[in-house]
Amino acid sequence: MHDNAKREITEEEAKVALEKGRGRAEKLLEDPDKLERILQRLEKKLKVMPSVTKELSLVPAMISLVRSYVKKEYTEIPLGAIVGMVSALIYILSPIDLIPDAIPVLGLSDDVAVFLLCLRNGAKDDIEEYERWRVKNNKKFDFK
Repeated sequence: MHDNAKREITEEEAKVALEKGRGRAEKLLEDPDKLERILQRLEKKLKVMPSVTKELSLVPAMISLVRSYVKKEYTEIPLGAIVGMVSALIYILSPIDLIPDAIPVLGLSDDVAVFLLCLRNGAKDDIEEYERWRVKNNKKFDFK
C-alpha cells in the first residue's frame, strides 16, 4: 500500500498545494485557449470521478464562472479570487499530487481538501454571487 494512502492531507499541505499553482493559474488566465483546453480536460475527468462530497458539485459552477470571467461576461470578482479558483482546478486535474489519483477513493481526498480550502477562502461566496448574476442575466450555465 502506498504510504500516502494511510493518511489524510493536512490543511497546511492543502495551502501549499493551492499556493503552488497560483503562478501557473496566472499564466493560464493570460492564454484563454490553453485555459479552455484545461477546463475541457477537467470536465472529462469530472464525468468519471465519483462525487465524494456535495462541495465537489460546485466544481462545474466554478468552471462556468472562470469561463464567464475569461469571456469578460462576469468581472465582478477580484483577480486573486479567480487565480485561486484556477489553481484549485489545476490541482484537481493533475494526476501527480500529494495522494496519487490512482489510489481508489483516497486518491481523491487531497483534491477534495484543496478544493474545500479554496471554498473556505471565499470561492463559495463568489460562486453563489456568480450564480445569482447568471440567473438574473439569463446566462446559460457554461459546463459541457
